[in-house]
Amino acid sequence: MLFLPAVLLLAAGLVWAVTELPAFGHYSGVYGLTLEHVALGQRRATDIVSPVTFDYRGVDTLGEEFILFAAAVGCAILLRSQRDEEVTEAASERAAARAEEVRRPVRALAAVLVAPAVVLGAYIVAHGHLTPGGGFQGGVILASATVLVYAGGQAVAFRRVSPEPALELADGVGAAGFALVAIGGLMFGLAALHNFLPLGTQSQLLSAGMLPLLNLSVGIEVAGAVTLIISEFVDQTLLRSRRR
Repeated sequence: MLFLPAVLLLAAGLVWAVTELPAFGHYSGVYGLTLEHVALGQRRATDIVSPVTFDYRGVDTLGEEFILFAAAVGCAILLRSQRDEEVTEAASERAAARAEEVRRPVRALAAVLVAPAVVLGAYIVAHGHLTPGGGFQGGVILASATVLVYAGGQAVAFRRVSPEPALELADGVGAAGFALVAIGGLMFGLAALHNFLPLGTQSQLLSAGMLPLLNLSVGIEVAGAVTLIISEFVDQTLLRSRRR
């Protein structure tokens, strides 16, 4: 009863908003047009998205970083409250048993795809200021390597090479790194996230000032947070399977 009026109101608002959009090819936003003319020259990036995301509206992105950080921490706290040492041991045994149930072709395919996923994710993070993509997209791709490992039935093996403290550290380091770069703008520049590094040569990997650092921080934080959340849900699934 509450949902139906709300969704009808939202639908009406969306229809009204669409009718007020400018015609295709006739964008009239002063803010967007200004950035289109100044962003690439001021930041030596080759795509306009990165300067906007990490510089002109970087404080908003900083907030988004900490929303994801808080979500990952909250997820871990809620799910871990249902564990105990004995049940966790049983879950580990269950994970080892399930690894044997996964068919060999699935395990082989998952193993083959892990390395390309990691390389692709790292490439997108590192080249975020040069090509479409960046820390958010690259971080999710890096986390997808975790899904491939779990799909291959290697939950226990993954825990050995990437234990929970390492995932928590990555989540925290990425969020803290973005905040520290923002503070660096206050200390060495004019405002938070004001560029204080050499801009370098456009189209080069080491260019665009602090944008590569921010992309790297976001990539680490997103990869750590998403992997941590996936890991907690996998553990929860194993615990429930054992209880049944």
